[in-house]
Amino acid sequence: MKLNKGALFDKIEGEQFRKEPLKFNVGDSVRVHTKVVEGDKERVQVFAGVVIGMRGHALNKTFTVRRISYGEGVERIFPFHSPRVDKVEIERHGKVRRAKLTYLRNRVGKGAMAVEEREAVAK
Repeated sequence: MKLNKGALFDKIEGEQFRKEPLKFNVGDSVRVHTKVVEGDKERVQVFAGVVIGMRGHALNKTFTVRRISYGEGVERIFPFHSPRVDKVEIERHGKVRRAKLTYLRNRVGKGAMAVEEREAVAK
């Protein structure tokens, strides 16, 4: 009897998937709540920014969030199905036409705003 590798991986990985999937897209402004363990204490830390990309699939899926902190761009990569990611709040939906928003790395100020936000400011 020969086992199918894909079915075996699905069975093992199935237990580690997030129960309720996170529903957001590239271009959205989000607040990611992560659990941080310091000694014997655990607290929740919030990282707010724009989702500039997603990659991978299944358990290897990750998303990158970028924000400007004290004039310096900061990016952080979060695993999609990690138990350390407590929740993701969507502040604003962004309307973008790209899968990866790496061009935001070169922009500063109003030029770094997502398309939908810019239209809202103009109206």
